[in-house]
Amino acid sequence: MSRPPRAQRARLAALPLDDAPHGGSFAAAAGAPLRPAALEIFQINLGKLCNMTCRHCHVDAGPDKTVENMDARTVDACLAALDKTSAGTVDLTGGAPELNANFRRLVDECGKRGKRVIDRCNLTVLLLEREKDLAGFLADRGVEIAASLPHPRRRATDAQRGDGTWEKSLRALRLLNERGYGRGAAGKVLTLISNPVGAFLPGDQGSLEREWKTALAGEGVSFDRLLCIANMPIARYLDWLEESGNLAEYMRLLLDAYNPGTLDGLMCRDTLSVSWNGALYDCDFNQMLELPAAVPGMTIFDFDPARWADRDIVTARHCYGCAAGSGSSCGGQLA
Repeated sequence: MSRPPRAQRARLAALPLDDAPHGGSFAAAAGAPLRPAALEIFQINLGKLCNMTCRHCHVDAGPDKTVENMDARTVDACLAALDKTSAGTVDLTGGAPELNANFRRLVDECGKRGKRVIDRCNLTVLLLEREKDLAGFLADRGVEIAASLPHPRRRATDAQRGDGTWEKSLRALRLLNERGYGRGAAGKVLTLISNPVGAFLPGDQGSLEREWKTALAGEGVSFDRLLCIANMPIARYLDWLEESGNLAEYMRLLLDAYNPGTLDGLMCRDTLSVSWNGALYDCDFNQMLELPAAVPGMTIFDFDPARWADRDIVTARHCYGCAAGSGSSCGGQLA
C-alpha cells in the first residue's frame, strides 16, 4: 500500500528543485491560474476495487479495496448532476469499474441519455467467471473500451502488471475482436492505453501506434487507436521511483520537458472528476492526491454547474506529468 496522499504531496513538495525553471512551481510555469473550459467529460471513479495490483497504478487499487466503492445513492447523484450539464462523454474508471455493483445500471442510464460512454478496462476483468458476459454487454451497448496495456510485448507487460498478464490481455483482446471491437466500427471503438515501463516519457504516439498495430497483428489482435500517457509521480509509481533511486531524476525530466503548448488541452480544463464518495476534483490525479476542486463544500450531491465553471484549477508539482513533452491526458498526447 502506498503512503497516504498527504505524505505523497509533502514528498513531492520537498524535492530540492529551487534551481529548476520556475523554482519547480507549476503555477509559476503556467503564468496564471488555469481556468476551466466548457465541461465535456464527466469522469466517474467507481472505486478502488480491482482484480489486479499493478506496479504503476496511481489509484493504489487492488482486490483488498472493498470499502472505497461508489454506492447506489452516489451513482444516482452522479446521474442527477450529469443532467444539469451538457457533457457529452461519461468516462467510467476505477479500479476496475466493472466490479462495482452499479456499473451496468450506470452504463444503461448514460446510454438512455445519449451519452458516449467510455469504460477504462484492465482487460483481464473480462476473463473473470463472474464477468463472462461482460464483453457482450459492452458491445451490445456500444460502450467505447479504453484498455490498459503497457507494451506490445510479453516481458514489459508482465514486468509492470504481473506474470501471466500478457497472455490474459491477449485473450481478452481477441474476445473483444470477436464481438466487433477494434475493426473500425463507430460503435465498437477499442483504444489501447500505454504507460512507459520505466522512468521516461512516452514516445511519439503516432509512431508507436503503427508499431503496436504491426506487433499485435502478429498475435491475431487488432485495435483502433493507441493513447500514450505519462506515468504520474504519485502512489505506487512514486514508491517505485524512490525505491529505484529515480525520483529526483524523473521530476527533473518532467520539469525540463515542460511544454506550455499543452496547457489548453489539459484534461482538467474540460473534465469533472467524481470520487467514489461523491467528492469533486479537477482530475483523476488530484483525486488520488486528495486535492479537492476549488468549490468549497460542494459535492456531487449539490453540484452547481455555475460554481464549477467559475473556479481556478488546483495545481501542484505533479501536474508537470501532464504538461511535459507532447503532453499527457486521459485522451493521450496533447501536442
